[in-house]
Amino acid sequence: MRPNFHFSVPDNWKNDPQRPIYLDGEYHYYYLYNGDYLDGRGGTSWRRASTRDHVAFQDGGVAIPKFSNANGDCWSGCIVEDVHNSAGYGEGAVIALVTQAPEGRQAQYLWYSKDRGRSFQPGGLEPVLPNPGVPDFRDPKVIRDADRKRWFMANAEGQKLGFYASTDLRSWQRVGEFVRTDLGLLECPDIFRMTADDGTEHWVLGTSANGKGRGLPATYAYWTGAFDGSSFTPDHPEPEWLDYGFDFYGAVTYPHHEASGKEDGTLRRVIGWANFWDYPHNTPTLATDAYNGDDMIVRDLRLKRGNGRYYLASAPTSALANHVKRTHRLGDAAVAGTRDLDFRGLSYDLSCELVWDPGAPPANLGLEVCRAPGGGRHVAAGAFLRGPFAYVNRRPTINPTGGETQTPIDPSTGRLSIRILVDRTSVEMFIGDGRVVHSHRVFPLEGDNGIRLYAHEGAATFRDLTIRELSVVQ
Repeated sequence: MRPNFHFSVPDNWKNDPQRPIYLDGEYHYYYLYNGDYLDGRGGTSWRRASTRDHVAFQDGGVAIPKFSNANGDCWSGCIVEDVHNSAGYGEGAVIALVTQAPEGRQAQYLWYSKDRGRSFQPGGLEPVLPNPGVPDFRDPKVIRDADRKRWFMANAEGQKLGFYASTDLRSWQRVGEFVRTDLGLLECPDIFRMTADDGTEHWVLGTSANGKGRGLPATYAYWTGAFDGSSFTPDHPEPEWLDYGFDFYGAVTYPHHEASGKEDGTLRRVIGWANFWDYPHNTPTLATDAYNGDDMIVRDLRLKRGNGRYYLASAPTSALANHVKRTHRLGDAAVAGTRDLDFRGLSYDLSCELVWDPGAPPANLGLEVCRAPGGGRHVAAGAFLRGPFAYVNRRPTINPTGGETQTPIDPSTGRLSIRILVDRTSVEMFIGDGRVVHSHRVFPLEGDNGIRLYAHEGAATFRDLTIRELSVVQ
C-alpha cells in the first residue's frame, strides 16, 4: 500500500516534517523518525532525505540520533545555514535548533553540522532557550531577519507563539508574542516574507492549529500582515487555512531557489504530514509494508490578492509533470445520472472543470474515485449545489475515522475547476486556483481503482477531463 508518488518513510515511523534547506544545489528534508517503532519503543531522531525537484527523494539516513545525549530524543525544530559564522562553528556551518525535553521539561537546544547537514553534534548540553516554567515550549522556527541583521525565532508556547531575537543563535531575547486562545494548541510555527502577484511584499505567520471546536480545520492556519522584528500585526483577525481536509498537519514552508542559489520571493513550497494526532497509529500499511508515515504532495505556493485580501494559492509542485507515465485526454463528458470511465488506476492526477446550468443546476455532482468494482467502497469528491459546498467524503472507503470536509462555493457561477491527486494512501482535491484544498488519508484496496462521474437530479459537463498516470522512483 506504499504510495507511488508521495514521500513515505523507508520503515517504521515518521511524523513532523522539518523545514527543508537548500544546500549545494539540492534541498535537504529532515523529519522526525522512530526506527524502533515496530518494536514498540518510543523516541524520535531526525532523518534526512534530499531532493532536487520536490517529488523524488533520496534517503540520507539518520542525521541526529535519538537519545544520543543526556537531553533525550529530538523533537521538531529547524535548520539554518550560518553563512557568517554567527554561532562560532565556521562560515557555512549548518545549525539545527531542536526541542528536547530532559525530565519532561521542553527547551531549545543547538546542534551543529560541519558536513553540510549530513550529521550533527550537540553544541553543549545546556539549552540556548530555557523553559520559563510552562508545559508547552517547543518547535522553534528560526529565520534570518535581514532588516535588523539578526536571527528571529517563533516558538510554540501553548496558545501563543513566543518571539525571540539573537545575534549568535545561542543567546535569545524575548521580544514579543502572538496570542490566539480560540485555535487549540498551537504547534510548528512558521514566518516568512513573500512578494504577491501585484508586486507588493507581505509577511505571513503560520502555525499548525486545531479549530475543530469552532467548526474549522485542524491543519495549517495562517495570517498575512506586518512584521516589525518583534510583533506581527495580522491584516484580518480570522486565519486562512492551507488545507480544509483532515490530514495536513505539522506543515512547513520553504523558499524556492533559482539556479544561482538566489531566493525567489514570489514562490514557496510546503510539505505536510499526511496524518493527525487523533489517529496516528491507525494505518494498514503497518501490516502490508511495515511502516507508518507518509506526506501529502509538496505544493507550490504563491501569494495572491482577491476579494479584498491576500491569500496563499496552492498547486501540486510543478515538477510532478515530469513523472507522468501516460496521459488520457477524455475531452468533455456530459453526465445526467452516472457514467463509469474505462480508465482504472491507483496513482494519478485528474483535472476537469465541472460545468452546469445555473438556472437548472443538479443537486449533486462530482466523482467517485478509488471505486471498488461493486461501488460500495469509494471516495466522493465534488459539489453539493444545494448546500452549497464542495466536499471530499471518505466515509465509504477504508480510512482512519470516516468523515467529510466541506467548503462553501457559489453555484451561480455555473462552474468549478478541480484537480484531484489519487495515490495508494491519499486523496487531495485542489479547487479553483488552490486557495482551497482538501487532503485526506485513505486506504483503498488494490482493486478499488475505478472512477465514476455523477450528476444527480440534473445534468453537468465534465469539461476537458484529463487523467495523468503518475509514478516516481524514490
